[in-house]
Amino acid sequence: MKELFEVLGGYLQNKRVKVGLSQGDVAKRLGYSSPQFISNFERGLCAPPLTKLKGIVNLYNLNGEEVVKLMLKEHERHIRKAIGISKKKK
Repeated sequence: MKELFEVLGGYLQNKRVKVGLSQGDVAKRLGYSSPQFISNFERGLCAPPLTKLKGIVNLYNLNGEEVVKLMLKEHERHIRKAIGISKKKK
């Protein structure tokens, strides 16, 4: 799961910077007392709770479908690696 968290974290950090928000700004708007929570998401230590992910999607003006596809793709890759199968080419 670490790979998923890292991919999602890098994606979210890039999008946050593009909209000009600091980690502190995001933390306050999501109801966190410290920007450390946002830092943890962005460094891939954990994923944001789904209840907060909706807020992040809105704050960063993201396409929700793009976020879902990214997360599903990484989950699939992780599962395939764990069970030792590769994706079939079309």
